[in-house]
Amino acid sequence: MSAIRAYLKGLVEEAKSPATSHLPLEALLPSPQPRKRFENLEALAESIREKGVLQPLLVRPLGDGRYAIVAGERRYRAAKMAGLAEVPVRVLDLPEKEARLLALVENLQREDLNPYEETLGVLELLSEDLGKTREEVVSLLERMRKEKRGVAAHNVMGTPEAQRVEEVFQALGRMTWESFVQNRLPLLGLPEDLRAALEEGTLPYTAALELKKVKDLEARARLLEEVRGGLSLRELKARVREVLVKEKAPPSWHKEVATRLARLDPESLPPEKRRAVEEKVRELLALLEKR
Repeated sequence: MSAIRAYLKGLVEEAKSPATSHLPLEALLPSPQPRKRFENLEALAESIREKGVLQPLLVRPLGDGRYAIVAGERRYRAAKMAGLAEVPVRVLDLPEKEARLLALVENLQREDLNPYEETLGVLELLSEDLGKTREEVVSLLERMRKEKRGVAAHNVMGTPEAQRVEEVFQALGRMTWESFVQNRLPLLGLPEDLRAALEEGTLPYTAALELKKVKDLEARARLLEEVRGGLSLRELKARVREVLVKEKAPPSWHKEVATRLARLDPESLPPEKRRAVEEKVRELLALLEKR
């Protein structure tokens, strides 16, 4: 087992109550976390009505009879939907930082996290572990990648922070830090339509990164629907290349002329230039009217 998971497991084993207790739902407070969507709550609520909450929630005392949820917010929400007044819990006597780390690791082990939420969760875990802001963590990761690729010498790879980053990714066992920088950090800059589709689970993150290249909103919306309809990544890349070629192509000369004429304010022109322009426009209109 990895060092981080073993450490956190040790915290739980040492701090948890000898037996499960019960607390009223109104005494529990959800903790901030990257996971924003909780799918299939209705099915879980129905199961809880029939069998109760089978796995205790992990909570830590806040004082005044309140407890922060360390792990189990989905069960908490489903229990409220099921109409329960209380739920089984294990009370962990953990410092706040260790509790946040445990909550983040627990959430990152879930299989139903979408790639965007997972990206935010990994950054939050690194932020907690390194004592840095998310922006500082992103900057560190980018500098590590540039140095690793020989693009720039930042002298960060041998630092304790860089070593800790490598340890965290090895502990999570999902991907390398290099893969995370290349494939996941770009998700932070997704436009709203693609981010929403990614969070809904209707768009693979690889397709989201490809669609991100398309700036034309109508073209992107059309391609997004095609992806939802089963368009493969290979086919999508070909379609995106076609759209990008059209986006870069200069407008045809007649469209450019029409655009400039539509914007033209004859009153703003000097008298001689205005007369000349009006004459040419009249000639053009007369030519177009000929059959």
